[in-house]
Amino acid sequence: MTAALAEKHTGTVPETVRNSEPPTEHRRRGRERAFDDVPRWQIYVPLGIYLLFTLVPFYWMFLFAVRPTGSTSLLPWPMTGEHFSKVWTERSFAVFFQNSMIVGVCTLVATTLVALSGGYALARFDFRIKNGFMLALLCSQFIPGALMLVPLFEIFKNLQMINSLGSVVIAETVFQLPLSIILISGFIKNVPVSLEEAAWVDGCSRFRAFCAVVLPLLRPGLIAVGSFAFVHSWNHFLFALMFLSEQDKQTIPVGLNTLIGADSVDLGALAAGGVIAAIPVVIVFAFIQKWLITGFSAGAVKG
Repeated sequence: MTAALAEKHTGTVPETVRNSEPPTEHRRRGRERAFDDVPRWQIYVPLGIYLLFTLVPFYWMFLFAVRPTGSTSLLPWPMTGEHFSKVWTERSFAVFFQNSMIVGVCTLVATTLVALSGGYALARFDFRIKNGFMLALLCSQFIPGALMLVPLFEIFKNLQMINSLGSVVIAETVFQLPLSIILISGFIKNVPVSLEEAAWVDGCSRFRAFCAVVLPLLRPGLIAVGSFAFVHSWNHFLFALMFLSEQDKQTIPVGLNTLIGADSVDLGALAAGGVIAAIPVVIVFAFIQKWLITGFSAGAVKG
């Protein structure tokens, strides 16, 4: 009793209680103490250098886009919008922007829907070729898209889909599906099956239970998969170049390539086109950054 009172007044913790701390918690606290012991300059200096190398190219592009032709100023003043007006009207960037938006949104929807059904099948059902199918999905990530251009071109030619935005959407969706299915499958595995079973007991069908119980919990994963598919299709150059030859069907990456001539390059127009192409991607990541990180981290591990 005397020892207990002494511990109560002194605030000390018995040795047995300290030793009963979980190993994972002990390691976590050890990492936190090690992080606190690191001088702040050793963290901020490398991050600052990395930020500098990341932002300088964007500033250089913005500078060429807003300063007048022939100016050598390192500051964006005086500013002009002549380059943006030129690429938007004279170089048909309004049409390119519309085509890129159609391809990006359609790829987002198609990839999300197919990956959702495929990921649910892999996460909730056991079948004979499940492991082989997962291995095939992983191996498909090592195949460069350039190797598939000739067979894809022949397929779309036979289907009379050349010079159609649908051919680009299908090609982008096919190459986005393996990674998307793996991510969605990993995310669904983190949702307890007991939640669906409780809905089944209440009279829900499997589809209704999935829509009412599982689907709301998959929001971070769906946002991660959809945003990744949209950004990749927005920036992809190869498929649009090979399957689209008419100017009114081309997308922004191909349109930027037309600004590079054989003998000269209009740097102002090229920089303005780059700024226009970057704006939707920046907006997307600005609004979904939290969901994107949560979705990729949750879909990469099994709960």
